[in-house]
Amino acid sequence: MAIDHSDRVAGISAMPFLAADIGGTHARVALMRASHGGPGGIETLAYRVFACAAFPMLSELLQAFVDADVQAPVKHCVLACAGQIVGDEVVNDNLAWPIHLTQLRRSLGLDEVAVLNDFEALAYALDGPLAHGGRHLCGPNTHSSGPTLVIGPGTGLGAAAHIPSPAGGVVLTTEAGQMDFAPNSLREREVLAHLAPNGGYVAFEHIVSGPGLLSIYTALCSLHGETPKLATPEAVTTAAVACSDAQAVEAVEILCASLGSFTGNLAMIFMATGGVYLAGGFLSSIFELLKRSAFEERFLHGRSARALLSQVPVWVTEHGRHGVQGAAQWYLRHGMSGALRHAVADGVGA
Repeated sequence: MAIDHSDRVAGISAMPFLAADIGGTHARVALMRASHGGPGGIETLAYRVFACAAFPMLSELLQAFVDADVQAPVKHCVLACAGQIVGDEVVNDNLAWPIHLTQLRRSLGLDEVAVLNDFEALAYALDGPLAHGGRHLCGPNTHSSGPTLVIGPGTGLGAAAHIPSPAGGVVLTTEAGQMDFAPNSLREREVLAHLAPNGGYVAFEHIVSGPGLLSIYTALCSLHGETPKLATPEAVTTAAVACSDAQAVEAVEILCASLGSFTGNLAMIFMATGGVYLAGGFLSSIFELLKRSAFEERFLHGRSARALLSQVPVWVTEHGRHGVQGAAQWYLRHGMSGALRHAVADGVGA
Protein backbone atom coordinates (compact mmCIF):
# COMPACT_ATOMS: atom_id res chain seq x y z
CA MET A 1 0.00 0.00 0.00
CA ALA A 2 1.47 3.37 -0.99
CA ILE A 3 1.80 6.11 1.62
CA ASP A 4 1.09 9.74 0.80
CA HIS A 5 3.92 11.79 2.32
CA SER A 6 2.91 15.16 0.96
CA ASP A 7 1.58 16.34 4.33
CA ARG A 8 4.82 15.76 6.20
CA VAL A 9 7.61 16.86 3.83
CA ALA A 10 8.35 19.98 5.84
CA GLY A 11 8.30 18.02 9.09
CA ILE A 12 10.86 15.48 7.92
CA SER A 13 13.28 18.19 6.85
CA ALA A 14 13.09 19.94 10.23
CA MET A 15 12.66 17.20 12.84
CA PRO A 16 15.44 14.96 14.19
CA PHE A 17 15.00 11.27 13.42
CA LEU A 18 16.69 8.01 14.34
CA ALA A 19 18.96 6.30 11.81
CA ALA A 20 20.30 2.85 12.68
CA ASP A 21 22.65 0.50 10.85
CA ILE A 22 21.90 -2.99 12.19
CA GLY A 23 24.40 -5.75 11.46
CA GLY A 24 24.78 -9.25 12.80
CA THR A 25 27.27 -8.15 15.46
CA HIS A 26 27.03 -4.38 15.96
CA ALA A 27 24.30 -1.76 15.75
CA ARG A 28 25.28 1.82 14.94
CA VAL A 29 22.60 4.32 15.95
CA ALA A 30 22.43 8.06 15.35
CA LEU A 31 20.08 10.96 15.95
CA MET A 32 20.11 12.99 12.74
CA ARG A 33 18.39 15.83 10.96
CA ALA A 34 18.57 17.54 7.62
CA SER A 35 21.15 20.31 7.36
CA HIS A 36 22.35 22.62 4.65
CA GLY A 37 25.83 22.78 6.14
CA GLY A 38 26.81 19.17 6.94
CA PRO A 39 28.15 16.47 4.59
CA GLY A 40 25.39 15.35 2.28
CA GLY A 41 23.03 17.84 3.89
CA ILE A 42 22.77 15.80 7.13
CA GLU A 43 23.71 16.73 10.67
CA THR A 44 24.57 14.07 13.27
CA LEU A 45 23.33 15.09 16.72
CA ALA A 46 24.35 11.91 18.60
CA TYR A 47 25.95 8.60 17.68
CA ARG A 48 26.67 5.32 19.50
CA VAL A 49 27.76 1.76 18.67
CA PHE A 50 26.10 -1.14 20.50
CA ALA A 51 26.80 -4.88 20.67
CA CYS A 52 23.63 -6.57 19.42
CA ALA A 53 24.13 -9.58 21.71
CA ALA A 54 23.81 -7.30 24.77
CA PHE A 55 20.09 -6.74 24.08
CA PRO A 56 17.19 -9.23 23.87
CA MET A 57 15.55 -7.33 21.00
CA LEU A 58 16.11 -4.32 18.76
CA SER A 59 13.49 -2.18 20.48
CA GLU A 60 15.44 -2.35 23.77
CA LEU A 61 18.69 -1.44 22.01
CA LEU A 62 17.11 1.60 20.39
CA GLN A 63 15.41 2.54 23.66
CA ALA A 64 18.83 2.53 25.37
CA PHE A 65 20.03 5.05 22.78
CA VAL A 66 16.92 7.19 23.18
CA ASP A 67 17.26 7.19 26.98
CA ALA A 68 20.91 8.25 26.76
CA ASP A 69 20.96 10.71 23.88
CA VAL A 70 17.51 11.90 22.82
CA GLN A 71 16.17 14.91 24.71
CA ALA A 72 12.88 15.46 22.85
CA PRO A 73 10.37 12.91 21.51
CA VAL A 74 11.40 11.40 18.17
CA LYS A 75 8.74 9.98 15.86
CA HIS A 76 10.60 8.76 12.78
CA CYS A 77 13.20 6.03 12.36
CA VAL A 78 15.06 4.55 9.41
CA LEU A 79 16.77 1.16 9.73
CA ALA A 80 19.52 -0.17 7.51
CA CYS A 81 19.40 -3.93 8.11
CA ALA A 82 21.04 -7.03 6.76
CA GLY A 83 18.30 -9.11 5.17
CA GLN A 84 15.05 -8.68 3.33
CA ILE A 85 11.57 -7.56 4.39
CA VAL A 86 8.90 -10.27 4.32
CA GLY A 87 5.58 -8.89 5.46
CA ASP A 88 6.13 -7.24 8.84
CA GLU A 89 9.50 -8.90 9.53
CA VAL A 90 13.10 -8.33 8.51
CA VAL A 91 14.40 -11.81 7.68
CA ASN A 92 18.08 -12.75 7.89
CA ASP A 93 19.82 -15.66 9.60
CA ASN A 94 22.73 -13.40 10.60
CA LEU A 95 20.70 -10.98 12.71
CA ALA A 96 20.87 -11.34 16.48
CA TRP A 97 17.08 -11.40 16.76
CA PRO A 98 13.99 -11.19 14.54
CA ILE A 99 12.86 -7.64 13.79
CA HIS A 100 9.09 -7.11 13.74
CA LEU A 101 8.38 -3.64 12.46
CA THR A 102 4.96 -3.07 14.04
CA GLN A 103 6.25 -4.17 17.45
CA LEU A 104 9.23 -1.85 17.07
CA ARG A 105 7.05 1.11 16.12
CA ARG A 106 4.69 0.57 19.03
CA SER A 107 7.41 -0.07 21.63
CA LEU A 108 9.19 3.19 20.82
CA GLY A 109 6.06 5.24 20.15
CA LEU A 110 7.12 5.97 16.56
CA ASP A 111 4.88 7.24 13.81
CA GLU A 112 6.99 5.57 11.16
CA VAL A 113 9.71 2.97 10.74
CA ALA A 114 11.34 2.81 7.29
CA VAL A 115 13.75 0.02 6.30
CA LEU A 116 16.38 -0.51 3.64
CA ASN A 117 19.15 -3.05 3.15
CA ASP A 118 22.38 -2.28 5.04
CA PHE A 119 24.56 -2.36 1.93
CA GLU A 120 22.00 -0.30 0.06
CA ALA A 121 22.60 2.32 2.75
CA LEU A 122 26.39 2.07 2.32
CA ALA A 123 25.96 2.57 -1.43
CA TYR A 124 23.92 5.73 -0.81
CA ALA A 125 26.79 6.92 1.39
CA LEU A 126 28.91 7.05 -1.79
CA ASP A 127 27.20 10.39 -2.40
CA GLY A 128 29.03 11.58 0.74
CA PRO A 129 32.33 10.99 2.58
CA LEU A 130 32.59 7.25 1.83
CA ALA A 131 33.69 7.93 -1.74
CA HIS A 132 36.70 9.96 -0.58
CA GLY A 133 38.14 7.69 2.10
CA GLY A 134 39.74 4.30 2.37
CA ARG A 135 43.10 2.69 1.70
CA HIS A 136 44.03 1.82 -1.86
CA LEU A 137 44.29 -1.93 -2.44
CA CYS A 138 44.78 -2.43 -6.18
CA GLY A 139 44.02 -0.95 -9.60
CA PRO A 140 44.43 2.74 -10.46
CA ASN A 141 44.61 5.00 -7.41
CA THR A 142 42.23 7.50 -8.98
CA HIS A 143 38.50 8.14 -8.75
CA SER A 144 36.60 7.89 -12.01
CA SER A 145 32.99 7.87 -13.13
CA GLY A 146 30.80 4.85 -13.63
CA PRO A 147 29.04 2.22 -11.54
CA THR A 148 30.57 1.68 -8.12
CA LEU A 149 30.33 -1.32 -5.79
CA VAL A 150 30.29 -1.57 -2.00
CA ILE A 151 31.13 -5.07 -0.75
CA GLY A 152 31.66 -6.24 2.80
CA PRO A 153 32.35 -9.51 4.55
CA GLY A 154 31.31 -9.41 8.19
CA THR A 155 28.80 -11.64 9.93
CA GLY A 156 27.52 -12.23 6.40
CA LEU A 157 28.57 -11.00 2.94
CA GLY A 158 26.81 -7.95 1.53
CA ALA A 159 27.03 -6.05 -1.74
CA ALA A 160 25.28 -3.18 -3.51
CA ALA A 161 25.87 -1.16 -6.66
CA HIS A 162 25.71 2.63 -7.03
CA ILE A 163 24.84 3.82 -10.55
CA PRO A 164 25.51 7.54 -11.12
CA SER A 165 22.81 9.70 -12.66
CA PRO A 166 22.25 13.45 -13.13
CA ALA A 167 19.43 13.39 -10.54
CA GLY A 168 21.53 11.61 -7.93
CA GLY A 169 22.85 8.09 -7.74
CA VAL A 170 20.58 5.07 -8.17
CA VAL A 171 21.34 2.13 -5.89
CA LEU A 172 20.75 -1.53 -6.77
CA THR A 173 20.59 -3.98 -3.89
CA THR A 174 21.81 -7.55 -4.23
CA GLU A 175 21.90 -10.86 -2.41
CA ALA A 176 25.21 -11.64 -4.07
CA GLY A 177 26.58 -13.26 -0.91
CA GLN A 178 24.11 -16.10 -1.49
CA MET A 179 25.64 -17.03 -4.86
CA ASP A 180 27.26 -20.47 -5.11
CA PHE A 181 30.88 -20.57 -4.04
CA ALA A 182 33.21 -21.85 -6.78
CA PRO A 183 36.63 -23.15 -5.66
CA ASN A 184 39.63 -21.97 -7.65
CA SER A 185 42.41 -24.15 -6.20
CA LEU A 186 42.84 -27.74 -5.10
CA ARG A 187 42.97 -26.64 -1.48
CA GLU A 188 39.70 -24.75 -1.86
CA ARG A 189 38.16 -27.89 -3.34
CA GLU A 190 39.28 -29.81 -0.26
CA VAL A 191 37.78 -27.19 2.04
CA LEU A 192 34.53 -27.20 0.07
CA ALA A 193 34.37 -31.00 0.24
CA HIS A 194 34.84 -30.81 4.00
CA LEU A 195 32.04 -28.24 4.35
CA ALA A 196 29.67 -30.14 2.04
CA PRO A 197 30.81 -33.80 2.03
CA ASN A 198 27.67 -34.89 0.18
CA GLY A 199 27.75 -32.04 -2.29
CA GLY A 200 25.09 -29.38 -2.58
CA TYR A 201 24.82 -25.63 -2.23
CA VAL A 202 27.48 -23.64 -0.36
CA ALA A 203 27.01 -19.87 -0.49
CA PHE A 204 29.94 -17.50 -0.97
CA GLU A 205 29.19 -15.99 2.45
CA HIS A 206 29.83 -19.38 4.05
CA ILE A 207 33.45 -18.86 2.95
CA VAL A 208 33.88 -15.08 2.68
CA SER A 209 32.73 -13.78 6.09
CA GLY A 210 33.78 -13.88 9.73
CA PRO A 211 31.98 -17.18 10.39
CA GLY A 212 33.29 -18.39 7.02
CA LEU A 213 36.86 -17.70 8.10
CA LEU A 214 36.32 -19.85 11.19
CA SER A 215 34.83 -22.60 9.01
CA ILE A 216 37.86 -22.53 6.71
CA TYR A 217 40.21 -22.67 9.69
CA THR A 218 38.34 -25.61 11.22
CA ALA A 219 38.35 -27.45 7.89
CA LEU A 220 42.10 -26.91 7.45
CA CYS A 221 42.78 -28.23 10.95
CA SER A 222 40.76 -31.33 10.13
CA LEU A 223 42.62 -31.81 6.85
CA HIS A 224 45.91 -31.64 8.80
CA GLY A 225 44.62 -34.00 11.47
CA GLU A 226 44.84 -31.29 14.14
CA THR A 227 42.45 -30.10 16.83
CA PRO A 228 41.44 -26.44 16.30
CA LYS A 229 43.01 -24.17 18.91
CA LEU A 230 41.10 -21.03 17.92
CA ALA A 231 37.38 -20.60 18.52
CA THR A 232 36.43 -17.20 17.02
CA PRO A 233 37.02 -15.34 13.75
CA GLU A 234 38.81 -12.61 15.74
CA ALA A 235 41.21 -15.19 17.19
CA VAL A 236 41.93 -16.53 13.69
CA THR A 237 42.70 -13.08 12.28
CA THR A 238 44.87 -12.20 15.29
CA ALA A 239 46.86 -15.42 14.90
CA ALA A 240 47.19 -14.87 11.15
CA VAL A 241 48.50 -11.32 11.61
CA ALA A 242 51.00 -12.61 14.19
CA CYS A 243 51.88 -15.63 12.02
CA SER A 244 51.45 -17.77 15.14
CA ASP A 245 49.20 -20.45 13.64
CA ALA A 246 49.83 -21.96 10.19
CA GLN A 247 46.19 -22.93 9.63
CA ALA A 248 45.04 -19.42 10.59
CA VAL A 249 47.45 -17.92 8.06
CA GLU A 250 46.22 -20.26 5.32
CA ALA A 251 42.57 -19.64 6.25
CA VAL A 252 43.01 -15.88 5.80
CA GLU A 253 44.80 -16.47 2.50
CA ILE A 254 41.88 -18.57 1.22
CA LEU A 255 39.34 -15.99 2.37
CA CYS A 256 41.24 -13.14 0.68
CA ALA A 257 41.65 -15.06 -2.58
CA SER A 258 37.98 -16.06 -2.59
CA LEU A 259 36.99 -12.45 -1.90
CA GLY A 260 39.04 -11.48 -4.96
CA SER A 261 37.06 -13.89 -7.15
CA PHE A 262 33.75 -12.71 -5.72
CA THR A 263 34.63 -9.02 -6.16
CA GLY A 264 35.88 -9.53 -9.71
CA ASN A 265 32.67 -11.37 -10.60
CA LEU A 266 30.53 -8.47 -9.42
CA ALA A 267 32.81 -5.89 -11.04
CA MET A 268 32.27 -7.64 -14.38
CA ILE A 269 28.50 -7.93 -13.87
CA PHE A 270 28.09 -4.22 -13.10
CA MET A 271 31.00 -2.93 -15.26
CA ALA A 272 32.22 -1.15 -12.11
CA THR A 273 34.46 1.44 -13.73
CA GLY A 274 33.77 3.77 -10.78
CA GLY A 275 35.59 1.40 -8.46
CA VAL A 276 34.99 -0.98 -5.57
CA TYR A 277 34.87 -0.19 -1.84
CA LEU A 278 35.49 -3.12 0.49
CA ALA A 279 33.84 -2.04 3.73
CA GLY A 280 34.26 -3.12 7.33
CA GLY A 281 36.65 -3.31 10.23
CA PHE A 282 37.26 -7.00 9.53
CA LEU A 283 39.19 -6.28 6.32
CA SER A 284 40.85 -3.20 7.77
CA SER A 285 42.32 -5.37 10.55
CA ILE A 286 43.99 -7.67 8.00
CA PHE A 287 44.76 -5.03 5.37
CA GLU A 288 48.44 -5.90 5.00
CA LEU A 289 47.64 -9.61 4.67
CA LEU A 290 44.95 -8.76 2.11
CA LYS A 291 47.41 -6.62 0.13
CA ARG A 292 49.97 -9.47 0.02
CA SER A 293 47.37 -12.13 -0.76
CA ALA A 294 46.10 -13.52 -4.07
CA PHE A 295 43.16 -11.07 -3.94
CA GLU A 296 44.33 -8.97 -6.89
CA GLU A 297 45.23 -11.92 -9.11
CA ARG A 298 41.88 -13.57 -8.45
CA PHE A 299 40.08 -10.23 -8.88
CA LEU A 300 41.59 -9.84 -12.35
CA HIS A 301 40.33 -13.25 -13.47
CA GLY A 302 41.36 -14.54 -16.90
CA ARG A 303 42.80 -12.92 -19.98
CA SER A 304 39.55 -11.68 -21.53
CA ALA A 305 38.38 -9.92 -18.35
CA ARG A 306 41.74 -8.50 -17.32
CA ALA A 307 41.62 -5.48 -19.66
CA LEU A 308 38.47 -4.23 -17.94
CA LEU A 309 39.24 -5.26 -14.37
CA SER A 310 42.77 -3.85 -14.36
CA GLN A 311 41.19 -0.40 -14.74
CA VAL A 312 38.90 -0.83 -11.71
CA PRO A 313 40.27 0.72 -8.50
CA VAL A 314 39.67 -1.12 -5.23
CA TRP A 315 39.78 0.53 -1.79
CA VAL A 316 39.33 -0.81 1.75
CA THR A 317 37.32 1.43 4.05
CA GLU A 318 35.99 1.32 7.60
CA HIS A 319 32.24 0.78 7.91
CA GLY A 320 32.07 3.47 10.60
CA ARG A 321 29.23 5.96 10.37
CA HIS A 322 28.73 5.48 6.64
CA GLY A 323 25.78 3.14 7.08
CA VAL A 324 23.74 5.57 9.18
CA GLN A 325 24.77 8.45 6.89
CA GLY A 326 23.57 6.51 3.83
CA ALA A 327 20.34 5.43 5.54
CA ALA A 328 19.61 9.05 6.48
CA GLN A 329 20.32 10.25 2.94
CA TRP A 330 18.03 7.58 1.52
CA TYR A 331 15.30 8.48 4.01
CA LEU A 332 15.40 12.20 3.33
CA ARG A 333 15.55 11.71 -0.42
CA HIS A 334 12.75 9.15 -0.71
CA GLY A 335 10.59 10.39 2.14
CA MET A 336 10.62 13.94 0.91
CA SER A 337 9.94 12.84 -2.67
CA GLY A 338 6.94 10.77 -1.58
CA ALA A 339 8.62 7.59 -2.87
CA LEU A 340 9.42 5.96 0.49
CA ARG A 341 9.44 2.17 0.34
CA HIS A 342 9.33 -0.49 3.03
CA ALA A 343 7.59 1.48 5.76
CA VAL A 344 5.31 0.90 8.71
CA ALA A 345 3.35 4.10 9.31
CA ASP A 346 0.30 4.36 11.56
CA GLY A 347 0.22 0.57 11.64
CA VAL A 348 -0.02 0.19 7.84
CA GLY A 349 2.69 -1.78 6.03
CA ALA A 350 4.07 -0.58 2.74
